Amino acid sequence: MVIPSDDVQAIAGTCIARYGEREWRLAVLTAEVHGHLGIYATLGAKMGLRAVEELESAGADVHRLSVLSYAGGVPPVSCLNDGLQIGSGATLGHGQIAVAATDKPRAEARFSCGEIAFSLRLKPEFERQIRNDIRDAEKRFGHRPEYWQQIRSLALRYWQDWDRKEIFEKID
Repeated sequence: MVIPSDDVQAIAGTCIARYGEREWRLAVLTAEVHGHLGIYATLGAKMGLRAVEELESAGADVHRLSVLSYAGGVPPVSCLNDGLQIGSGATLGHGQIAVAATDKPRAEARFSCGEIAFSLRLKPEFERQIRNDIRDAEKRFGHRPEYWQQIRSLALRYWQDWDRKEIFEKID
């Protein structure tokens, strides 16, 4: 397991107590694979895990899970795709995840497993919060190193404060 940095270790106890060790491990691994702690990658891990939990509770074989992401291929929203892979276990290598061609990328994915299918979408109020926070960071810092520090700080806050059972709407 990757040893998290000091700022990540500082929220470990709170995150594990609130959301469980499973989410904690998946979010840490996502940050490692993604190359930095980012907002949408962390949300993707939360979304993927939430989908797996829904499927497990329905008795589905999650090893047969397929994911269709609507996050597109352009950062920052496309970073959701990295988190979806780690959080759900549906990987490009196994051909279980695809990214829909869309001119309106969004934090949404369709999950299918046998006869069970549903979408999870980030609720609009959370999407607005992210958009506003990123816009504010860009205005304050441009894309200097301080911008990336602010994005990391936001990702830590969202990870710690936003419950995967409350931030997504489920669409059947």
